[in-house]
Amino acid sequence: MTAHPTRTGEDAEDLDVEEVLALVNDPGRRGPADQTPAPRAAAAEGAAAHKPDAHHRATPWPEARAIAARAARTATRSARRALVSVPLDAALGLTLAAPLDALTDLPSFDTSAMDGWAVAGPGPWDVRDEGVLAGHGEPEPLTDGEAVRIATGARIPPDTTAVLRAEHGRTDAQDRLHATRDMQHGQDIRPRGQECRSGDQLLPVGTLVTPAVLGLAAAAGYDTLTAVPRPRVEVLVLGDELLTAGRPHDGLIRDALGPMLPPWLRALGAEVTAVRRLGDDAKALHKAVTGSGADLIVTTGGTASGPVDHVHPTLKRIGAELLVDGVKVRPGHPMLLARTKENQHLVGLPGNPLAAVSGLLTLAEPLLRTLAAHPAPEPYALPLQDTVHGHPYDTRLIPVVLRGEVAVPLHYNGPAMLRGIAAADALAVVPPGGARAGQELELLDLPWASAGIGVCFT
Repeated sequence: MTAHPTRTGEDAEDLDVEEVLALVNDPGRRGPADQTPAPRAAAAEGAAAHKPDAHHRATPWPEARAIAARAARTATRSARRALVSVPLDAALGLTLAAPLDALTDLPSFDTSAMDGWAVAGPGPWDVRDEGVLAGHGEPEPLTDGEAVRIATGARIPPDTTAVLRAEHGRTDAQDRLHATRDMQHGQDIRPRGQECRSGDQLLPVGTLVTPAVLGLAAAAGYDTLTAVPRPRVEVLVLGDELLTAGRPHDGLIRDALGPMLPPWLRALGAEVTAVRRLGDDAKALHKAVTGSGADLIVTTGGTASGPVDHVHPTLKRIGAELLVDGVKVRPGHPMLLARTKENQHLVGLPGNPLAAVSGLLTLAEPLLRTLAAHPAPEPYALPLQDTVHGHPYDTRLIPVVLRGEVAVPLHYNGPAMLRGIAAADALAVVPPGGARAGQELELLDLPWASAGIGVCFT
C-alpha cells in the first residue's frame, strides 16, 4: 500500500534533499563516479579514442553511470525537492533528513532485566504476596529483608538492591527466599538512561532507515520520521508484439518487463506511480511523456532506429536533452538517458529483457539512488571461477552466483534471456577483451541478494 506522506520543511531544520545528499556523499565516502570528467568533455575523450562510427560514439559504461548520478544531483538542486514526514510503517528504505534525537531516556525508568525477585538488603528475604509485572505503575518501596516477584521489563520498586534471577533463588520451609549464588549491588537492573538520555543524537542525517532503525525510533518515542521522499517513476511498456497473458503464439511474445520492472524499481527505492502499455504508438508515447509528473520515466524498447522505434523522435520533438545516447556495454548498448524537464528524466531501456536489466543497473540505479539520497554502495570484487569471453570494445555484464570467495559465471546470458539472471546473485563487470579464470572483477549486487534494504519490494 502506498503511503501518502505530508510535506515538511521545518521539521528538518530547513534542510532540503540536496543538503541531505551532500551529507550522505561526503568526501570520505565519495567514489570514483564523482571524479569522472564532465559529461561532454569525457564523451569527447571517448570519441577521440575510438573510430568515429555511431557505436564508438557511445558513452563508456563507467562514465554513463556517473552521468546518471550527476543528472540526479542537478535535478535535486534545481527542483529543491521537499522533504516528507512519514509514519514508521511507511519509512523503510528512506533516508533520514533530520537527526534521530531521543525524545525520552531509554529506558525511561529503572527496569528489571530478568524474571526473578527484586530484593532489598542482604538475604534471606520475606517475599510479598503480590508480584510486579511489566506495564504497571510504580510499585511500593521495599524495606531491608524484603523481596517481591518481578517480571522482565517491570519497574523496579524504590530502594531495591538488586534483582535475583529466578534460577538463582530458592525458598525454604518458612517460605523465605535464599540466594544460591553471590549477588552484586544493582545486578540485573537496567537503570534509567542506560542506553541514552533525552536529547541525545541516536542517528545522524543521511542514515538509511532499516528495520532496526524503525525499532530504535519507536523505542525513542517517534511516530513519524522526516525523510527524503521516494523518487516517483512511471513505466511505459512499448511494443505491439507483447502479450499480457497466455503462451506466446503467432509472432506474439509475453511481456517480461511489465511484471519485472515495477518491483525491481521499488527495490531500488522508487515509488512506481503507473505502468502503461502503449504498444508502438508514437502519439500515445508523446502524450504519456509530456503528461507525466514523475521524477523518472522508464520506457522499454523503441530506443533503436527502426520503423516503430519512437523514443528518439519523441525526445527530439519535445526538445529533450540527450545525456547518454548508447552505452559501450553488452547487453544493452542502445539504452539512453534524457532530461525531459528541469526536474525530470527519461531512461530508455532496450526491449530485450537482459539488456533492459543492464540499462536498469547502468542508468536508472545511480539516478534513483542519488534522488533518494542513498549512499553509493562500496565497490567490491571477487575472482572468477571460469574464463569469460568479452567484447572487443565494450564492457560486458554477465550473471554470476557467489560460491564462497569466487564468482561463478552463469549460462543463458544472451540479451533476450532471463534464465541466467533469475538464478544470479550479482552481475560481474567484464572489461573489453574478457577476463581469465582467477581474475578479480567488480560485482553489482542484485537488490534481493545484497545485504542492503533493497530486499523490500512493497
